[in-house]
Amino acid sequence: MVRLPLTPEEVERGQRLGALLRRARGKRSMLDVALDAHVSPETLRKIESGRVATPSFPTIAAIADVLGLSLDAVWADISRPGAGAEPAGSGHLAREPLTA
Repeated sequence: MVRLPLTPEEVERGQRLGALLRRARGKRSMLDVALDAHVSPETLRKIESGRVATPSFPTIAAIADVLGLSLDAVWADISRPGAGAEPAGSGHLAREPLTA
């Protein structure tokens, strides 16, 4: 399977996602968040740095769950240009964690 090159919009959205996750992670270590989300620390590092602009849905769902973020709010926040100005934890992204 050949992946098509990412559009500039997809790259920008990936960068906004990474910034949002870094803010939401706060002082928690990348290792702790990655392990709690059952993803590799390298995967989380690449997402947070914007190197993986289009991570899989299950990966983002797991990370968002660990960070207490609403997937709807994450999508709304990263999909609009200029998004990410409001720090995570300010109320509009918080939600109850998913239960198993």
